[in-house]
Amino acid sequence: MYDLYALGPPLYKIKAASLVAGIWDSITEKPVVLGLTNAAPSFLERNPRGQVPTLEVEGGSIFESNAICRYLCNEALSALTAATASTRPLYPRDPTTRALVDCWLDLDCELFLTVKDVFDLTLGFKKGDKREGVELTKKMTDYLRALENKLSSSTYLVGDSMTLADVVLFVDLSIYFFYMLKSKDRQKKFPCVSRWFATLSQVPAMRESLGHLLDQAKMDSDDFVYSYPLGEGVENPARWMFPEIFGDQKWTAARTRQAFLDFFELKGHTFVRSSPVVPHDDPTLLFANAGMNQFKPIFMGKADPNSPLGKLRRATNTQKCIRAGGKHNDLDDVGKDTYHHTFFEMLGNWSFGDFFKVEAINFAWELLTKVYKLPADRMYATYFGGSKEQGLAPDNEARDIWLKILPESQVMPFGTKDNFWEMGDTGPCGPCTELHFDRVGGRDASSLVNMDDPEVIEIWNLVFIQFNREPSGELKTLPNKHVDTGMGFERIVSVLQNKMSNYDTDVFVPIFDEIQALTEAPREYRGGVGQKEDPDNVDMAYRVIADHIRTLCISIADGARPGNEGREYVLRRVLRRAVRYGREVLKAKEGFFSKLVPVVVRVMSDVFPELATHQGKITEIIAEEETSFGRTLTKGIERFKKASKQILAAHKVSKAGDKPMLSGQESFVLWDTFGFPVDLTELMAEEYGIGVDMEGFKEAMSAAKEKSRAGGKNKGAAGAGLRFEAEQTAHLRDTLKLAATVDAHKFSKADVKSEVCAILSSGSNSFVDQAAAGEVVALVVGATSYYAEMGGQVADTGTIETSGATFAVEDAKIAAGYVFHVGKVAKGASVKVGDSCTVRVDYDRRHKIANNHTCTHLLNLALRNHISEDVQQKGSLVDDEKLRFDFNNNKPVDAKRLGEIEKDIQGDIDRALQVYYKEVSLGDGKAIHGLRAVFGETYPDPVRVVSIGKPVDDLLKDPKASDNYGYSIEFCGGTHLDNTKEAAAFAILSEEGVAKGVRRIAAATGEIAQAAIKRGSDLKAKAGKLDGVKDATALQQELNKLKAEVDKVVIPLTTKNEIRDVLAKHSKKIVELGKKAAAGNKKKAVAEAVESVKKAAGEGETSCVLQIDVGLDSKALLEAVEASLKAEPAFSLMVFSSDDKKKKVMAYAGVSQDAVDKGLAAPTWIKESLAVCGGKGGGKPNRAQGQGPGIDKLGEAMKKAEELAASKL
Repeated sequence: MYDLYALGPPLYKIKAASLVAGIWDSITEKPVVLGLTNAAPSFLERNPRGQVPTLEVEGGSIFESNAICRYLCNEALSALTAATASTRPLYPRDPTTRALVDCWLDLDCELFLTVKDVFDLTLGFKKGDKREGVELTKKMTDYLRALENKLSSSTYLVGDSMTLADVVLFVDLSIYFFYMLKSKDRQKKFPCVSRWFATLSQVPAMRESLGHLLDQAKMDSDDFVYSYPLGEGVENPARWMFPEIFGDQKWTAARTRQAFLDFFELKGHTFVRSSPVVPHDDPTLLFANAGMNQFKPIFMGKADPNSPLGKLRRATNTQKCIRAGGKHNDLDDVGKDTYHHTFFEMLGNWSFGDFFKVEAINFAWELLTKVYKLPADRMYATYFGGSKEQGLAPDNEARDIWLKILPESQVMPFGTKDNFWEMGDTGPCGPCTELHFDRVGGRDASSLVNMDDPEVIEIWNLVFIQFNREPSGELKTLPNKHVDTGMGFERIVSVLQNKMSNYDTDVFVPIFDEIQALTEAPREYRGGVGQKEDPDNVDMAYRVIADHIRTLCISIADGARPGNEGREYVLRRVLRRAVRYGREVLKAKEGFFSKLVPVVVRVMSDVFPELATHQGKITEIIAEEETSFGRTLTKGIERFKKASKQILAAHKVSKAGDKPMLSGQESFVLWDTFGFPVDLTELMAEEYGIGVDMEGFKEAMSAAKEKSRAGGKNKGAAGAGLRFEAEQTAHLRDTLKLAATVDAHKFSKADVKSEVCAILSSGSNSFVDQAAAGEVVALVVGATSYYAEMGGQVADTGTIETSGATFAVEDAKIAAGYVFHVGKVAKGASVKVGDSCTVRVDYDRRHKIANNHTCTHLLNLALRNHISEDVQQKGSLVDDEKLRFDFNNNKPVDAKRLGEIEKDIQGDIDRALQVYYKEVSLGDGKAIHGLRAVFGETYPDPVRVVSIGKPVDDLLKDPKASDNYGYSIEFCGGTHLDNTKEAAAFAILSEEGVAKGVRRIAAATGEIAQAAIKRGSDLKAKAGKLDGVKDATALQQELNKLKAEVDKVVIPLTTKNEIRDVLAKHSKKIVELGKKAAAGNKKKAVAEAVESVKKAAGEGETSCVLQIDVGLDSKALLEAVEASLKAEPAFSLMVFSSDDKKKKVMAYAGVSQDAVDKGLAAPTWIKESLAVCGGKGGGKPNRAQGQGPGIDKLGEAMKKAEELAASKL
C-alpha cells in the first residue's frame, strides 16, 4: 500500500497512470490542504522537503509527479501474472522503448513549467503583462507543433500502443489545448494532436481521473476558452478546473478535518490520536462523549508527569464521541431532525497551563476566516455574562478580546446555561465563549443566537477552565488554567460545503447511496423533515440507519458490543432501532444492516484505521445481533399494530378527551418477549398518534430497569472519603513545592528511609500537620517502595514507621506522580509532617501478588497461542490470592484447550524462565514485534517492558525477530517474579462468561495452587474408588456426597471436569442397574400375580388382594395387574408393595367391567384402602393407583381392600 498526497494536475496524471496500470487500488489518497498539510511538523518529519505531490513508500518518499508515475508503473510490472503478461504495459521493460518514453517525460517536465506559467498568468495567480502572455503562447505553439509532427505518422507517442508518455502529456496539455485554444484553431492547426486527444479522451481511466475537464459541451464551446487578460465579468475558471483546490470540492470532509489538525500542529500543538469511544479507565462514562474525556487526568491533576499525557502542553485531535444513554443522550432525536447524531467527531485543541484566552480566541478566528475563509459578518461570538446567584463576574476579558475582532452587535453575553461549562457536579469548570454561524447571511441574526434555530448554529465552543467546583458548591481558582475547545466536525463540514444539513455532506451521502442500493427504498434520500416533507418517514429512516451504523462500527471496533446491560444495552437499542426502520420503512431484507459495514470502513478508516483492522469482527457481531432481533421483529410489529388498532378503536368509541395510551404491561411484553427497547416502542407509538404508559412499564419491569450509568469504584474501601484530584496535587506541587514521589524502589525488596512530607485527612479532605491514632489519612513521603494500585494490580500493604508510631498502610493510590499511602496510626500517639520514617512493605504478600502477575502474562500468551491471535485483554485483577483475566471470545474455552493452556503455563514455570524488565522509549517498545499492550491503555514514555524468557536488550537489537511471538512480552509497570520457578504451580480454577463476547479465567499460583491441586488429586482418587461399589443404592449415596463436594471445593477446573466425567459415568451405571432391577421386578411381579390370580379364579373367587415386594416400582405393579387381568378378564385385583427405607406403601388396582357395574370402582377401592395408611390415590373406573406413608399399617390396608371387594362382589 502507498500513501499519496497530491492535488490538481499532478493528482490527475498519477491517478490516470495508476488506473491504466492497475495499481490504483493499492494507493490511499490522503487529504492534503496546500500550505498546511505540507508544512505541518508530522508531515515534515516524514517528508523534510514538504513537497506535494508526495508518494510515501516503504523506506522513504518520492516527489514530483512524473517520478511517481514511473515508480508506480514499474511496480505494476512486477505484479504482472501469466494471465496478464500479454497486456501492454505503460512503462515497458524493453530498454529502447523505455528510453523513448523517458525522453517524452523529460520534455513534459519543461512543458509543465510553461503550462503552469500560462495558467498562473491567465488565472491571475501571478503578475505579468501582455508581452509575457504572447511569449508564452508562442512557446506553447512550438511544443504543439513538435507534437503534431510526431503524431502525423503514428497514433501514439511511442510505439503502436498507449504508454506513460501519452498519459502524462495528455493530462498536462488538456486544459491548455481545450480551454486556451479556440476549437477551429485546434482542428485547423493541430489535426493530429486533436485526433490524439480524441482517442485518449475515450480511455476510461482518463475520464475517471479528469472527467470534469473532459466535458464535451465545454470542450466544443469557445465560451470556455480563456486568454490573458481575462475579460471583465468573466468568472475565474480555476473554481471548476481545479475544484479540489479552489472550488466546491476543496472542503471535503477529509480536507476539513486535515486543515484543522494541520493548523494547530503549526501552532505548536501535539496531535493526539482519539481515545477509544469505550472509556476503559473511566467508570463514570458509558461512552466518550466529549473531546476532553481522555484529558480528564490532566484537568483533575492526576496525570503521571512521566507519561506522554503528563508532558502535554498543547494538543489537538478529532475525538470519537457517542451520545446515546446516560446524561448526554441524543438517541431519541436522531432522524427527527437534520443535526442530531449518536456518533460524531469533535475537533478540538487544548492548552494545559500554557496559553489562555487571547491565543485561544485568535487561533479560532484565524482558522475560520483565514483558512476556511468564512465571512466575518455571518459570525457571532458569545461570552459569559456573569451570575449574581453564584457570585460570578462577567467574563469581560473574553468580551474585550472579541470587541477587537467583531463589532459590538456581534458580541453577546449569555448566562451559565449557555456560557459556563462544568464537567459534572464537582471538578474543573469555567466560562466559555462560543462562535455561532448564520447559514443565511445578509441580515442581523443576533436575535437567533442560542435559540435552537437550524439556520444560526453554534460551530465552536472555547472553554476556559479556571475554577474547581468543590463538593460544597464553592468555586476555587485553579493554580493552572487550561483551554478546552470543541468544534462539531459534521457541523463545520456542512457550513463549508454550504449545506443546510449535516446529513447532506460527503460524511453521509456515500452511506445513503449504499442504503438505497441494499434496500428496496422507494426513493433516494431527499432530506425531508416532519409529516409535511417526509410523510412516509423514508428520509428519517435513512438518517437513523446511517447514523446508527456509524455508532455501532466505531463502538465495536473499540471493544464494545450489543448486550443486556449498561453501554451494551444502549448499543442493542441503537441496532434494533436501525433494523426496525430498515425492515419496516425501507422494506429491506433481513441481513441488510451488517452489509453497510464496508461503506463505513471505506469512508472513515483513513482517520480511524481500527475500523479496517476489525471489519470482520464488526460485521460478524452486527450480523449476529441483526439475526437475533429478526426472529422476533415481524411478530413484535404485528403485535404492536394489533394492540394499537384496538386502543385507537376503543378510544374512538369512548370519545375520551385524553391521549390514547399503550399499557405499560403491553410495552413490557414487547420489551421482554420481542426484544423491543421501550424507546423504540415509544417511537412507533408516536407514529400511530398514541402514548406509552411509562409508569406502568417501569412497574412491570422493576427488576429489569435499564442500567444507564456504571457505579463508582472502591466504595467502602480504605480511605473511601479521600480525594486525590487537582486541588490536592496542586497543593503538593505549588504550595508545598514537593517533587513527585520517588517510587522506583517499588521493584526492590528493601525498606526505604524517607520523610513524611504531607498528610491528607479523610475528615476534611485537606492537608494537616499530624495524624492521631485511629484517624484515616493518606501519607505522602519523599520516597517509597509501595506499589500503588494501577493496571489491575492491587496496592501493596505494610507499615510506615516513625520513631514514635507505626502507621498501617491499607491501600496506596497515585495521582500526578504523588503516591498517597492510605491507612491509620496503629501504634503510638501520632505521625507528624517532617517525621523521619522507614517505609516497609509486606513482602510476603507482594511475592504472592508477583506470582499471580507474572502468571497473568503467561496466561495472556497461552490464550493467544491456543485460541486466537486476536485475543485481547478486556480487564484483569491481580491480588495475593488469585489472578483474574478477562478476554474477548465468543464461546467458552473447551476443557481440552484449558488443559493445554494450564499445561503450557506449568511448563513455563518448570523451565525456570528468567523474567526481564527494562525501561525503554515508547517508540522503541512499540516497534517490538509480538509485544502485547492493553487496548485503550495510555502508557508513559519511557515505558517498562516485561519479557519472560528473552532479554529486553535482545528484543531491542532485533525487534522484528520472528521468534518474539513465542515469548510473553508486554508493557507493564507492575511487580513481577525474577524467575518463573518462584511461582511453583499454576491452576485454572474457573472459566465463565461475564458479558457477551467476553470470557473470564480465574486462576491461582504458588501455595494456593498447590493446595488446590492436592485437593483435586485426593478427590479424584476418592472418585476412582467408586468402581468397587456394586450396590446401586450405596453407589448413589456416594455419588451425592462427591457431587456436593466437587461443587463446593476449590480445585483445578481441569481436575473438576475430570471428576465430573467420572461421576457422570457412575450415574449412568446407576441408571443401567436400575433398569436391570426394574426388569427383574416386572418379571417377578408378573409371575407372582398371574399365578395367584389363576389359582384364586380356579377356586371360584372373582377378586383378590396381593403383596409383592418390588419396592416403589409402579411400572412393575402395573405390569403385574395388566398381565393378570389379561389372563383372567373377569377378575378384579389390587397389588401392594412397600419400601422399608422410605417407609412408604404403593398400590395398584385393576377392576373388571362387571365389578364396576356392581359398584366396585377402582379409584374408590384405592382411596378407601390407602386411607388406612394415611395415603390417597386416583385413576379411571377400571384402573387406579396410589401410595401412602403408613408402612406399619400395610396389613390393615390390605384387609380393608379385601372387605371392600367382598361387600360389592
